Amino acid sequence: LGRHNEALVLQREVYARDVAISGASHQDAILSGLNLSNSLNTLGLSDEATLLLRDQLLPVARQSLGPDHNLTLGLGENLVAALANNPDHTRDDLRLNQRAAAARLFLISTQVTTCSKPRQSFRT
Repeated sequence: LGRHNEALVLQREVYARDVAISGASHQDAILSGLNLSNSLNTLGLSDEATLLLRDQLLPVARQSLGPDHNLTLGLGENLVAALANNPDHTRDDLRLNQRAAAARLFLISTQVTTCSKPRQSFRT
């Protein structure tokens, strides 16, 4: 609907509430932070998204969920997007965080291939 500014206000409130209720390392708070970073990136607020992701969300997610968890990898992808949208960041910043995006793609491809079940024959 294009109401991105209103969505950003709500995302900030939800994230703050989840952190206050559950703590910053709780999965719900990390997911709310991921959603907030999406809104920040959508509105072109890449500096704020970068700070939120790099300094708050990613360290907590890596410690509490692990580096290979879907939310941690999603945060890394959002950081790559924030860095890519900001001309002031260096290529080294972008390269460092592209590893997270590559790891997520590998994890997803692994999940897809291991979740496939062989067809069963119903012949009698």
